[in-house]
Amino acid sequence: MSSDLIEAAKQSYIGYSEKNWDKVRAAVSPDFQYDEVVTGRNVSGIDAVLEIWDGWAAAFPHSEAEFHSAVASGNTVVLELTWNVTHTGPMPTPNGEVIGTGKTASVRAISVFEMENGKAVSCRQYFDMGTLLSQLGLN
Repeated sequence: MSSDLIEAAKQSYIGYSEKNWDKVRAAVSPDFQYDEVVTGRNVSGIDAVLEIWDGWAAAFPHSEAEFHSAVASGNTVVLELTWNVTHTGPMPTPNGEVIGTGKTASVRAISVFEMENGKAVSCRQYFDMGTLLSQLGLN
C-alpha cells in the first residue's frame, strides 16, 4: 500500500521531468498546492503550479528528478531526490533575468507530498538555491 502511495507521489515529478504537463495534471488534484520553500512561491491550483514549473523548464529544458529514497506515513510521502539540470534558457531572479550558462548542476532536495485518493493535493519542496547558483557559477 505505501509503495503505491510513493509511486503516485513521484508521478508529478516524472511528468515534470518529461515536460508532460498532461501527466502532471493527471497526478495531482485540480486545487494542488505547491510551496517552493526556498523561493517563497506558494500557489494553489494546477494552472498556477504549472506556470512556475514551466518557468523552471524554460530555464532548464533538461531537468529531471533522480529519486533516492522515500517514506510514506498515513497520507504523507517524503521523497529524497536530486534535480539534475542543464541551464540553457533564461532564468528569472529577484535581481533580473540570467541568460543560460550552459552549465549543469545536481541539487539534492526533499519534497513532502500530501496525498488523497491516489493524487497529490500538496507539495512542500525544499532545495538549496545556494548550491544551484554556485554550480551554475552565479554567486
